[in-house]
Amino acid sequence: MRLCGLRYRWPGAVADCLVIDALTIGAGERVFLRGPSGSGKTTLLSLVGGVALPQSGTVEVAGQALGALSAGARDRFRADHVGFVFQLFNLLPWLSARDNILLACRFSPQRRVRIAAAGGTPAAEVARQASRLDLASALFARPAAQLSVGQQQRVAAARALIGRPGLVVADEPTSALDADRQQAFIDLLLEECAATGSALLFVSHDQRLAAHFDRVLDLATLNRAGNAGEGGR
Repeated sequence: MRLCGLRYRWPGAVADCLVIDALTIGAGERVFLRGPSGSGKTTLLSLVGGVALPQSGTVEVAGQALGALSAGARDRFRADHVGFVFQLFNLLPWLSARDNILLACRFSPQRRVRIAAAGGTPAAEVARQASRLDLASALFARPAAQLSVGQQQRVAAARALIGRPGLVVADEPTSALDADRQQAFIDLLLEECAATGSALLFVSHDQRLAAHFDRVLDLATLNRAGNAGEGGR
């Protein structure tokens, strides 16, 4: 992932909320991005995922400049190359845990190709990911709405990791877990990213977690605009 000369201003705002001169995350690198609520972390992740585009500057993921793609092409590129673990999970509550995980492969032919190249199938990969994330097989058929908060979070992680995306972005992924589950979750996330060579951008305000990562970045230092205009995002 590479950002260069990035400036972003929310529609209707009078000032930029993000001004980042340069930021690069290499293949396989594990980066912890910290910052308090309202500092612009979620806005930055929207730009990294191509959900929003900056007013100026470039955002590149896997060598692709996202601003050069149409909205539909950005959606397809994100599905193929970026795995998101959302703070609020973003699971479909009526789908089973298994089907929520498989959504990533249904939206992304490239994820299916990468699984096949490794000698697997999407169904077998779901079972492997679930086992690694301590999701009992009895939960596979249960609708997401019937899972505990911690179980939903692990389903969301499995969905992000399946199919070996080049970049995994985790937005406050441990906020709903107790201390033991939190440690186990981070260990597994790091191990899975290391096994597949995925870069990991882990976003949190919890400084205690930073010791697990190769590099720690402070958004307040990176962002020359400070919090002006951020509006709590």
